[in-house]
Amino acid sequence: MIYYKRFVDEEFDGNGNLSSYRIKENIDFNFGYDHVDFVAEREPDRLAIMYVNDKGFEKRITYKEWSDKSNALASFLMSIGVRKGDRVMLVMKRNYEFWYSYVALHKIGAIAIPATYQLQDKDYIYRFKAAGVSAIIATGDPQVLEHIENACKETDTVKNKIICRGEREGWLSFDRGVENAKPFVKPTGDDMPKSTDRMLIFFTSGTNGMPKMATHNYLYPLAHIFTGVYWHRVIDGGLHITVADTGWAKTGWGKMYGQLIGGSAQLVYDHEKFNAQDMLEMLQKYKPTTFCAPPTIYRFLIKEDLKKYDLSSIKNAAIAGEALNPEVFNQFKEATGLKLMEGYGQSESSVIVCTPYFTEPKVGSMGLPVPYLDVDVVDDNGRSTAPGENGEIVIRKRDGKHPAGLLIEYYKDPESTAKVWEGGYYHTGDIAWRDEDGYFWYVGRKDDVIKSSGYRIGPFEVESVIMEHPAVLECAVTGVPHEIRGMVVKATIVLTKGYQPSDELAKEIQNYVKTHTAPYKYPRIIEFVPELPKTTSGKIKRVDIRNKDLSNK
Repeated sequence: MIYYKRFVDEEFDGNGNLSSYRIKENIDFNFGYDHVDFVAEREPDRLAIMYVNDKGFEKRITYKEWSDKSNALASFLMSIGVRKGDRVMLVMKRNYEFWYSYVALHKIGAIAIPATYQLQDKDYIYRFKAAGVSAIIATGDPQVLEHIENACKETDTVKNKIICRGEREGWLSFDRGVENAKPFVKPTGDDMPKSTDRMLIFFTSGTNGMPKMATHNYLYPLAHIFTGVYWHRVIDGGLHITVADTGWAKTGWGKMYGQLIGGSAQLVYDHEKFNAQDMLEMLQKYKPTTFCAPPTIYRFLIKEDLKKYDLSSIKNAAIAGEALNPEVFNQFKEATGLKLMEGYGQSESSVIVCTPYFTEPKVGSMGLPVPYLDVDVVDDNGRSTAPGENGEIVIRKRDGKHPAGLLIEYYKDPESTAKVWEGGYYHTGDIAWRDEDGYFWYVGRKDDVIKSSGYRIGPFEVESVIMEHPAVLECAVTGVPHEIRGMVVKATIVLTKGYQPSDELAKEIQNYVKTHTAPYKYPRIIEFVPELPKTTSGKIKRVDIRNKDLSNK
């Protein structure tokens, strides 16, 4: 059964292109009841999650088990006082219990807050206070638990701490709670979550300032049907893998909603530390049909001999998280025959721009706007830009209705909410331009654009050229203040194995940029570093590089 067609209307033309698409209106949707339980009743033995770890352990989770375990956990949580509207943080790495927990919270109307296990004391303290976290479910990793306990000593919001996979004084047992739970009684009346209620809070990456709390309602999963079906191209009965920790918003994009509603099971690979060879061997063994990963993962994969591995099961490979460098696209295609299909969006949104499976990707382009959103590129006055002209990506409301998949608010922050909707449309803060065919091309964050000698230079376009050089593994381009030019371009570079920093190599890279793009864009300053500063979600923190440069002046 193709389940997603219950929720969308779609039409294709004679050439196989999507001619119309919309999410059906007035749907009262809860992913726990209307997908997990719905499928469990009709196909109880259908595979939902194929969990494997780097120690050889495997677990097949059917829809019936998912439904039963989430019900038991929901009953346990309600027995300890968790109620609709309560904020519950999940710090669970890639443990399969995360999937039970997410759905349990959806069923009782508590607000799920996924968080990465890499958080430190101060990160928890900020999040506990900002969101008013009342309960937390965490993996049994002692370091994670210690940071949480330290934060709890400085705050008073967390009333219940639940440990998954382990025992610890002061913590309730996840396993015993589920095992001994009374039969789940579905909420009724005002206790039953509604489609317009808060369902999720994603803490944004915080590349500039403290993370904000992007809040989504129960319709958010429906917006990701396009993500799973048309961009990731999941197939009914297939197996999808998105490489991401469950603490990132990418979980909502690729590990939970659209792919499962689209009919594919999830392949979850639980590993302590990423290793490209191990990842490739896992893909070869479990044969997923669709694959999505951030650029960093692909950069490591293409450094391996990909032709040694049988990746023929993968019919569609997608990439998101940061803009795609053409060099990564070209090398991966040469080795596997797969064209990387790029997608773009934010913690505040579902997919905004992407390359659906029925379109031809343009190397380096983000793709085309999704049809259920009114996406535009505008200048500083809010006017639509002409092809080739830089502007900010924005989303307008249609018929005065709030777009599906877009944040409903920044939680407890009406000022930031009003600012992001200034002028009556949603501001992404990302700069791009579109070509004559309507494809979008990424330039950079609004704050990252470099103004040098009258030129406006997007960091990504320079990074894309630098990444073509064989010595470069990763790079970040920023602007450095200059008394004559206003700013000059700086490249902070991580070298591949076998290369050593030198003035000669810096000069070689500068000359390469001069001869492969407009010369005014070349980096006048090059710094070689062992690693780049990144957020916990893996995005490069250019602001840290800029601040470091300013402090050294």
